[in-house]
Amino acid sequence: MKHIPNLITSLNLAAGFIALVFAANGDTVTASWLILTAMIFDFLDGFSARLLKAYSAIGKELDSLADVVSFGVAPAFIIHKMLVTSLGDIPPSVPGSGAGLPDIMIYVPVLMPVCAALRLAKFNIDTNQTASFHGLPTPANAIAVISAVVAAHYSSMPLLKSFTESPAALILYTVVLSFLMVTHLPLLSLKFTNLKFKGNEGRYILIGLSLITFIFFGLAMTPLIIPFYIIVSLISYYIFPGPKDGPGKHQ
Repeated sequence: MKHIPNLITSLNLAAGFIALVFAANGDTVTASWLILTAMIFDFLDGFSARLLKAYSAIGKELDSLADVVSFGVAPAFIIHKMLVTSLGDIPPSVPGSGAGLPDIMIYVPVLMPVCAALRLAKFNIDTNQTASFHGLPTPANAIAVISAVVAAHYSSMPLLKSFTESPAALILYTVVLSFLMVTHLPLLSLKFTNLKFKGNEGRYILIGLSLITFIFFGLAMTPLIIPFYIIVSLISYYIFPGPKDGPGKHQ
């Protein structure tokens, strides 16, 4: 029984790897759904560890290694493939002139797995955060990427398709998300210690906003989930009373 959480974590890693395979073949939509599957496994491994009281140092390290692949490398590779596709119509570099701008631009997504790994490495030695995080969690980074892909694919909004086909927008998005993962921005931990509204105001507001947006606008508005998360986290941290982690350590 004690190995069940690690098995589930391994499924997270497997889903992330298979997402890379699909992304490499140009199927970024299926890759996005596989990353979502990895998130489900990421939730279940922690849930099963708490249920079975099967905590281990190996499990903690394995979880971070899986998260780097599923929520750092895989989303970055999806952006890389979209950049390669969107830059396909730009003329190649002049021979003998060295690497041109299009050549360099496709490597910008390397920032994402590097920042994800740095964030997770800091988290593994940080015991001071329980009620909130500092910086964008790696699963939230992955949601930000795959929500844009899924929304553009399943909705008819030209703006979304234009976003996923714009090299400038994709590069800016990559840089912003990568930077957010290594900042000290106070963000909510979505773990409930109880079901009371008091102390969980931000969590309930975020759930309510996300549900309302999905019900009325469908998948087209899923890219708003992470902006909602950041805004609600800041409101919750600075306005609502409740326990806050000390400033000494940051994830």
